Amino acid sequence: MVILQPHQTSNKQSMETQSMATHHLLLLLLCSAHFFLSPCRSDPDPLQDFCVANLRASDITVDGFPCKPTSGVAADDFFSTVLSKEGNTNNVFSSNLTSANVLSFPGLNTLGLSMNRVDFAPGGVNPPHSHPRSAELVLVTKGRLLVGFVSTSNVFYSRVVKAGEIFVIPRGLVHFQYNVGKKKALAITVFNSQLPGAVVAPLALFGSKPAIPSEVLAKAFQVDQQVVKLIKSKFGS
Repeated sequence: MVILQPHQTSNKQSMETQSMATHHLLLLLLCSAHFFLSPCRSDPDPLQDFCVANLRASDITVDGFPCKPTSGVAADDFFSTVLSKEGNTNNVFSSNLTSANVLSFPGLNTLGLSMNRVDFAPGGVNPPHSHPRSAELVLVTKGRLLVGFVSTSNVFYSRVVKAGEIFVIPRGLVHFQYNVGKKKALAITVFNSQLPGAVVAPLALFGSKPAIPSEVLAKAFQVDQQVVKLIKSKFGS
């Protein structure tokens, strides 16, 4: 049997202490990485059955709008006809988008979902845009739509989608829908956010207020400034 001298015991304990400290530090770093990088950073799970939005409240919380008092909630708060009517497609894009998000359907508050109805005239387009807070599932219910998106590697993925078929668009990527048929088309789009947001490329670039300087857009698109000014005139910028 080996008998450790006092100084040897002290050295051994010191090494064990350092090893434990290193272990705890690594564990802390791993937990921190998990906290910042994992899906747990998404919207928290609700702590109540529902939270019908009080749209008159001046403050918006991290997880949505403040709740309407439960005593004032009725069945109609969970019902909406906002998507029941065909939209007017008499516009520059020959399409019309009707949103059923928390702003038009307060019962969606904190539930993490919403829907759009998109009506298309023949040749109509839902122009290139992106949703910063949600993926999108496109269900075509009438007609034929060319649906496509561009990845961050500039790869274009597209498919002609017919009635009863679906196409998914990853979160944040630029995408569009275009009516390739000779008749009207209709799509229902579903989002995993109560308020997905939308950045419509032509409006954002050429219709922003205040306007993006024409020389910036001319350089970016490698065209003359007169071309940029012409496009801006189409979007009121």
